[in-house]
This record gives sequence, structure tokens and C-alpha cells, in this order.
Amino acid sequence: MIKIGIVGYGNLGRGVECAIRQNPDMELCAVFTRRSPDSLNILTPDVPVVHMDEILSWQGKLDVLILCGGSATDLPQQTPTLAKHFNVIDSFDTHAKIPQHFAAVDAAAQAGGHLAFISVGWDPGLFSLNRLYAAAILPQGKDYTFWGRGVSQGHSDAVRRIPGVADCRQYTIPVPEALDRVRSGENPTLTTREKHTRYCYVVAEEGADKAAIEQAIVTMPNYFADYDTTVEFITAEEMARDHSGLPHGGSVIRSGVTGWNGESKQTIEYKLTLDSNPQFTASVLVACARAVSRMYSRGETGCRSIFDAAPADLSILTREQLLAQLL
Repeated sequence: MIKIGIVGYGNLGRGVECAIRQNPDMELCAVFTRRSPDSLNILTPDVPVVHMDEILSWQGKLDVLILCGGSATDLPQQTPTLAKHFNVIDSFDTHAKIPQHFAAVDAAAQAGGHLAFISVGWDPGLFSLNRLYAAAILPQGKDYTFWGRGVSQGHSDAVRRIPGVADCRQYTIPVPEALDRVRSGENPTLTTREKHTRYCYVVAEEGADKAAIEQAIVTMPNYFADYDTTVEFITAEEMARDHSGLPHGGSVIRSGVTGWNGESKQTIEYKLTLDSNPQFTASVLVACARAVSRMYSRGETGCRSIFDAAPADLSILTREQLLAQLL
């Protein structure tokens, strides 16, 4: 059995707990939290909830720690710190800062003799992998990635960190005309702003400066500055009534040509439609935790991404089963 610890018990942490239940080769051994352990009621019976201050006492007792914090402030500190002491995996999703995050985690994991996976989820993660496959197959072409319509956990979390914000749901919405042009094989050159719009539903704290909050959102680098972003302030009751779900999805499209003179148009599309963004991301994390455990058992240390995981290492099936059932 692969022994798993969960760090953080929000939407993503709960999703990881549910995903572990669906994987019979794994067991949840502990949930770590910065809150009072007595305040958490987890779903799995007889699993301890432990304060983060005590996490180092669990060294040697876990195969993989799955880190479920946010990319804005949690994971840049947590992942390298914990990679010195445990095999870890995270879903860091600030694309522009992935190389920097990778370097910090790699140094820590190498120093501690552990293995770390970063930026695991569906984008970055599964979409990244499909971009790689498609570009390798159609070298003469262009990549297009469309997200939504759905709630971005990372972007919503980033807005919630702004002073005066009590809650936020951020929706990413593809521009329909851009999507149609790509699917038709036109291969257009599209700016970030031409591909997506962003919509933020925000609950402000009492007395907060709403104009300052809106300005902080629309100018936030790496998140909103490059998009047409609408900010709408709503009540907590409206948030609970209209935006309690966390749907998402999107498509990776590679449009290219083959043949001696590029006479044949070819399009590859990988699409996700998700009722629950955090539960799906959690399921990807759990599958990759299996790969972390297997790769570490073969002596690998340092930092890796989903590009480095062999597909067979993600699956619970044996090689013989993979050949007979999936190939």
C-alpha cells in the first residue's frame, strides 16, 4: 500500500481524500492542517488530523505527501520546505513561475534525498502533456489552449488574498469566435486577450474599498492584467446561492499540416468537461502520487514534472494488463 499524507484540507484536500478511496493500492495515513485539528471533520474513519507544527514527526511514515495549498502564497514556500523531508507532489499552477518553482524544489529535494513532482493537475498537467504529444506529432502547426467556462481555483484564491475580499469565484470564459477560428483550421494568431475573458464575482468585507479591490484585481500580473476582466460585487447570500459549485474544463487544440507540401490539414483536440475542478485535479494528483512512489523506489530524487512520468507508472494495472486491455 502507498501511504499518503494530505497537507491542507480545503476543496482540493477533500478531493484527494475521495480519490484515495477509489484507488485500492493507496491508504490515507494523516491529514495535516494549520487550523486546530479538532475543528476538522474528515471523511475517512480513524485517520488522524495533525497540526502542521508536528509534520516532521511523520518522517519515514509516509510514501508521498500531497500538498493542497494555493499557488499564490502557500506552495512556493511549502513545497521546497517539505521536499527536504518527504516525497511531495503539488499542483502549482502559475505558469510563468514554474521554472523558478522547479529550481527551488529541485534543490531542496536533492538535498534531502527525496523526489518531488510539481505542477500536477489538468493545466498545468494533462494539458501540458497533450501539448507535448500534439506538437511532436504535428511539428508544422500551432498550439491553442482554451479554458472554461469554469471556476479557476488558483485565480479565485489569488483574489481572496487581496485585502478587503471575503470571497471570490473567478470564471474563465473562452471567446467563441476565437474557438471557432481555431477548430476550422484557420491557424489564427491570437493574443491572450483575444482568446479568453475573465469574470470575478467578489464578496467584499464590510467597509472595504471596492474601487481599490477592483483595481488590484484587473492589474494583477500573471492572473488578470492581460485579460478583459469584469469584477462584480455580490452578497455572501448570492455567492452561496449562485456560485457554490466549482465546474471547469477546456480544450487543447493543435492545428497543423502533413504531406510533402502541407496539403493535408490535421487537427488534434483534447477536451475536458468537469463538474468539479478540485475533485478532478485531486484525481490527477493521486495518480501521479503512484508514479512518485514507484520512481522513488527505483532511486530517483530531485524534482520532476508530468513530462518525466512514464504512463505505466500512473496506472494501477500491471504491464501485462496494460498490454492486454489498453494497447
